[in-house]
Amino acid sequence: MDISRTGDVWWKNAVIYCLDVETFQDSNGDGIGDFRGLTRRIDHLAGLGVTCIWLMPFYPTANQDDGYDITDYYGVDPRLGTLGDLAVFLRTARDRGIRVIADLVVNHTSDRHPWFQAASSDRNSPYRDWYVWRDQIPAHGPDDLVFPDKENSNWEWHEETGQYYLHRFYRHQPDLNIGNPKVRDEIHRIVGFWLQLGLSGFRVDAVPFLLETDGMNAPAELDLHDWLRDLRRFIMRRCGDALLLGEVNLAYQDVRRFYGDDGGGELNMCLDFNMNQALALALVREDAGALVHGLRAMPKLHPDDGWAHFARNHDEWSLDKLTEAERQEVFRAFGPRKDMQLFGRGLRRRIPTMLKGDAAHVRLAYSLVFALPGAPVLFYGEEIGMAENLDIPGRMSVRSPMQWSDGPNGGFSTAPEDRVRRPLVSGSRWGPKAINVAAQEREGDSMLNWMERLIRRRREMPEIAFGEWSFIPFPDAAIFALRHDWDGRSVLLLHNLGKRPCRSECRLDDAQAWASLTTILGEGSFELARDGTFGIDLPAHGVLWLRAHPQTETIDAP
Repeated sequence: MDISRTGDVWWKNAVIYCLDVETFQDSNGDGIGDFRGLTRRIDHLAGLGVTCIWLMPFYPTANQDDGYDITDYYGVDPRLGTLGDLAVFLRTARDRGIRVIADLVVNHTSDRHPWFQAASSDRNSPYRDWYVWRDQIPAHGPDDLVFPDKENSNWEWHEETGQYYLHRFYRHQPDLNIGNPKVRDEIHRIVGFWLQLGLSGFRVDAVPFLLETDGMNAPAELDLHDWLRDLRRFIMRRCGDALLLGEVNLAYQDVRRFYGDDGGGELNMCLDFNMNQALALALVREDAGALVHGLRAMPKLHPDDGWAHFARNHDEWSLDKLTEAERQEVFRAFGPRKDMQLFGRGLRRRIPTMLKGDAAHVRLAYSLVFALPGAPVLFYGEEIGMAENLDIPGRMSVRSPMQWSDGPNGGFSTAPEDRVRRPLVSGSRWGPKAINVAAQEREGDSMLNWMERLIRRRREMPEIAFGEWSFIPFPDAAIFALRHDWDGRSVLLLHNLGKRPCRSECRLDDAQAWASLTTILGEGSFELARDGTFGIDLPAHGVLWLRAHPQTETIDAP
């Protein structure tokens, strides 16, 4: 593949930015963010270099689970605006060169959705089989609790019709019956509707639960991976370059099945929870071993598919793939208090507070994410180093309003403070007086300006997305050094995970083909001898990105 074809699989080299409309920008002073406010802020994202916006749920909702309890798949929550406002936003984003994807949450609905209201009112309702009902809790049904602090069973008794219904999440979110062909057909209509309105794809929520048939009595001949392939084919017929990004928090060998194994054809990308948890362990230990092990375990994908890497997402920082001893090690370093932890498996904090505000350490974490083979994903506020608000319960602690300025409500809303959707981060160190977009735009070495440079450099390196990666064999365990080669181009991405400066060297067997190395990001020094000896000096938590220049560099004639 040459550079002229990279746009055909744009997601592999995208920079994805996840945001919640209701906590991003309020345009009308009611305390709730909306699409008009988001449209006003689109140039912030364009200037940052974002190429794809991922919208958390914006559909009508009962609002018991931050929008994931949907009551209508074909509309916009009135608090956030209208379909017209969404259309204006999509058009404006497209004008700035930004694609938009949205959460597709079809493993369950709200119990207030008209489908469930009809299904639960009468056993003879045509919507009854759109959900999963049982006279008794099945002995071999699902028993894994997503929210063990709130639920003690996956089955809820419904008094009016005298049966249990299945819910793998909250009891107010009954599972849809994916074994019912009418439900599968409806999912096609939902995605077709939003693609027609201008979305460029979807982040598919909780994919393993969507394709799980335990307790459903699904037809024996039903293969839901075949259905997922069919869904992707349907989407490509409607929009040939649309993205299906999956939330699949499983071990690598299991995640690969959701791509379609060797032949692809199912999800285009998956969020890489395995590498994310390796990142946590590597940062705590100041040792690259966990990342090295993770990369070696990462399965090879179809050339059109890719991984989506992130430092922090919109939920708790799940550490469920670590051993209990490793998890406790991360807890002690990053969240020693019980109110910083969740479900016994995750953390409720953002990266800057976990790293105690050390600017170099924070920047190292994001450089590591952007250096991994795949596409980087940012969660809103990460570009300025926003903190969490532990006063907000549960997973919502990282979903406080965006901090735009040092003015009232951080520039998020003109509403009285007690009417703002969620409380802002407070305090002199992490609140809007100290951390905000307006101030950092004026500071040359701010987190915002550094992040903009990081994104620009990453976008200039299709080698990371499309090339072959390899380790640069430095003997120092604190050094994580990757090389990416593609189409005759090479980049070397060096990181010192340690809190002390380091000096190290190794041998690069093919370095004689290079005329020189130039620095494109970060600080430090390097030497490349004629015999291929490569020496580096990196500061504490240092980052150094280099580009290799061949002895003869030419540009192909058109």
